[in-house]
Amino acid sequence: MRESQPEAEIPLQDTTAEAFTMLMKYIYTGRATLRDEKEEVLLDFLSLAHKYGFPELEDSTSEYLCTILNIQNVCMTFDVASLYSLPKLTCMCCMFMDRNAQEVLSSEGFLSLSKAALLSIVLRDSFAAPEKDIFQALMNWCKHNPKENHAEIMQAVRLPLMSLTELLNVVRPSGLLSPDAILDAIKIRSESRDMDLNYRGMLIPGENIATMKYGAQVVKGELKSALLDGDTQNYDLDHGFSRHPIDDDCRSGIEIKLGQPSIINHIRILLWDRDSRSYSYYIEVSMDELDWIRVIDHSKYLCRSWQNLYFPARVCRLDSMQMNPSCTVWHDTVLLKHFGFFSPFHRYIRIVGTHNTVNKVFHIVAFECMFTNKTFALEKGLIVPAENVATIADCASVIEGVSRSRNALLNGDTKNYDWDSGYTCHQLGSGAIVVQLAQPYMIGSIRLLLWDCDDRSYSYYIEVSTNQQQWTMVADRTKISCKSWQTITFDKQPASFIRIVGTQNTANEVFHCVHFECPAQSGTHKDEGCKEVATTEVGTGEQQLVSRPVRAASTSSLHSPPGSTLRSHAHQP
Repeated sequence: MRESQPEAEIPLQDTTAEAFTMLMKYIYTGRATLRDEKEEVLLDFLSLAHKYGFPELEDSTSEYLCTILNIQNVCMTFDVASLYSLPKLTCMCCMFMDRNAQEVLSSEGFLSLSKAALLSIVLRDSFAAPEKDIFQALMNWCKHNPKENHAEIMQAVRLPLMSLTELLNVVRPSGLLSPDAILDAIKIRSESRDMDLNYRGMLIPGENIATMKYGAQVVKGELKSALLDGDTQNYDLDHGFSRHPIDDDCRSGIEIKLGQPSIINHIRILLWDRDSRSYSYYIEVSMDELDWIRVIDHSKYLCRSWQNLYFPARVCRLDSMQMNPSCTVWHDTVLLKHFGFFSPFHRYIRIVGTHNTVNKVFHIVAFECMFTNKTFALEKGLIVPAENVATIADCASVIEGVSRSRNALLNGDTKNYDWDSGYTCHQLGSGAIVVQLAQPYMIGSIRLLLWDCDDRSYSYYIEVSTNQQQWTMVADRTKISCKSWQTITFDKQPASFIRIVGTQNTANEVFHCVHFECPAQSGTHKDEGCKEVATTEVGTGEQQLVSRPVRAASTSSLHSPPGSTLRSHAHQP
């Protein structure tokens, strides 16, 4: 309460008159002008907003600083953002430094970083400067900060990534690392697989880096120019794709070289899909084109059209530095917490086709690779989807069954169906309804809607397969009367194909299905005009009674005349 004393003067530490004047104006007017102020004043202003508890002012100032980042101010901005735990500003600084690593190392601001901020930068896998440059920048920082623990700083250098010449002619003369540490690095380098070394890599979340913009190029394969041109519409039998011949020893392939070592965990490829053919393939990654790691193996599965592929990586390292989980640039320990694995470092990506159901050539229309913060689950190398993947948007298709409109089973419409349209069917005792997913998934549940505009019931069974040759039964309802919505749960199975076989219809000799989804999306389809009936739910071999809605048909639909140009009268409900 010193201010209550007459003529009291209170010194304010750790701020400048300019910054405090800005804060006073903001307190009295609710306004602050940032555009004309120097970065140093803005950072002092930010610290005052944090100190005196003005969160909106803190956020607005942080957002403005994000827009004016440059090589000269990014280090001191990062220091302040880290100190006050400002996630958005911290992340923007990290992204900027990752993309300009070598320039940051040679900047004056780098020498003024606090020890904590310095380590948090150079320990990042995505701070992808040559290790020699990182070592020299840390050596200069140590000279500029002689009172700090230099041994701890030098532990951040990844010595095995440096060449023998660099270790002997640059590191050894500095005296900052012991001869044993240098010898250990040489031993690791000579005895380790290349893909086991703890590389640094470019990290650009959510952006395709297999583009000319980032220096990517196709180095092996036929018709190379089509693969990375971004055109996913204009392709046919003659052009718009890259290819390679499929041989028994799998020595051919299509290989992409990225512009620089990169951190990726997501690949998208578009397989040629102008007819109903399917392909099998695998994908490998490498840093040196000699040591390859297989990250996707669909060589035993039939796949078509767009492939959305996610993969875990080897554990590269585990250190103590963590970033705020809300940050868009994920550090290793955050990746471990959220995904259970670390992200890989790659320079070369090789796609090898092993099978084509039509001929002996493998065709790819488009290729993309990136790092994604999206969470995903894998089991036995296959995605365990949370959302329905049996959709037209996910390139699923109905390859067997009769319907007035193609893929009516997968269009998501669970309301607009009647006696004449809106369903897919097959003759009992002949054929089936078969759905092909674009790629194999680990599926543990299925949901379908049986035609229910009257009181009839059906019986059926469901099988899954990855190749249309070996089938596994996941639901047997051949001795159960089933109506309307059906939810089936079972032990997860790899599946590219789902076959639904009707065995009974109490009204006629045709099995009718309105909607299909996998995995089951409980509660996504509700009809206010439905009534509840008892059906069965199968889970790991057990049967239990559950409530499912049955669509209440209108009087007009119950008495609709047959009349169909696509199906015989027997296929109508």
